[in-house]
Amino acid sequence: MLRNFLHCTDTPKILFARHLRGSQTPGEQILWQKLRAKRFHGLKFRRQVPVGPFVVDFLCLGKRLIIEVDGDSHFQPGIQQKDRKREDFLREQGFTVLRFKNGFVVEDCDLVLTNIGEKLGLYQE
Repeated sequence: MLRNFLHCTDTPKILFARHLRGSQTPGEQILWQKLRAKRFHGLKFRRQVPVGPFVVDFLCLGKRLIIEVDGDSHFQPGIQQKDRKREDFLREQGFTVLRFKNGFVVEDCDLVLTNIGEKLGLYQE
């Protein structure tokens, strides 16, 4: 069922996801270089992936993790409400959603990766 949920046949959504892949923010570009090709703990990540009615920035299906890198527009009141509804929907589907500010990813991507690893329980004490 999840495979069908992620398999998108909506051509406009697929085209939109392709467009987003070609116009990533600096934070998305930096984070993608760290996540792609199983560079982060051997986990497979995809970028700009349609999930239900949304296109998410990064998806690790094996860990049911979605990572969003938010630019300045995400901090406007109307957008924040839409983001909450989007997150609620994704969580109802069983995903964990992590959000990071674009500037934070640019300034300290290593700390972002540490936060992701901690959330996934990758670092044992």
